[in-house]
Amino acid sequence: MSLDEDVAERVAQVRTRIAGAGGDGRAVALVAVTKGFGPEVVGAALGAGVVDVAESYAQELVAKAAALPAAVHAPIPRWHFVGRLQSNKVARVASLVELWQSVDRIELIGHLARRAPSARVLVQVDLTGASGRGGCTPSEVAPLVAEARRGGLEVSGLMAVGPPGPPEGSRAGFRLLASLADDLGLVERSMGMSADLEVAVEEGSTMVRVGRALFGPRTVRNRSGHAASGVRN
Repeated sequence: MSLDEDVAERVAQVRTRIAGAGGDGRAVALVAVTKGFGPEVVGAALGAGVVDVAESYAQELVAKAAALPAAVHAPIPRWHFVGRLQSNKVARVASLVELWQSVDRIELIGHLARRAPSARVLVQVDLTGASGRGGCTPSEVAPLVAEARRGGLEVSGLMAVGPPGPPEGSRAGFRLLASLADDLGLVERSMGMSADLEVAVEEGSTMVRVGRALFGPRTVRNRSGHAASGVRN
């Protein structure tokens, strides 16, 4: 089976999982997380009808966006940024990113307002308290949303990563995120990945971020250049 056929089959399987959890397989946005893979998987996702593509590192996004025209003949992806973004990297990807999913601090809001005026963003919420994963506390959500709006950014919704472990362990956090979004009148709820997308859809997700279920396991190099396993998307 070719890469294109394999990815197309996996995309169909994920859409079936979304529908089985009570979601509309087309209304719930499927975001293909391609970190750690080459531009060929971006092309395969596009060929399978997935136009929302996410990266976690600025250098990977820039490289894939540059390589893509030579690699595929398909629609241009809508690039999402889902990783912990360093403020000094905003300028590198500002012209490429259509949705910034990991906005979690005032400093980053200021850089986005200057480098990507009117950018569409999601505020990332920390549901676990785990260090290094990014996200603001639930009590900080409303002030950050207000600050982003004052800076001229378009706040579309909230984003969160579920805790490690069994999928059911994500339910309470996803329910909290949906409640926070409702309270603030925000439409988008980006929650759910390969392992826990059913729980996320059941709790009102409008956008799932999926890597492993579309492209298989992979090893991603961290910023120090060393291999880092256990990628969860």
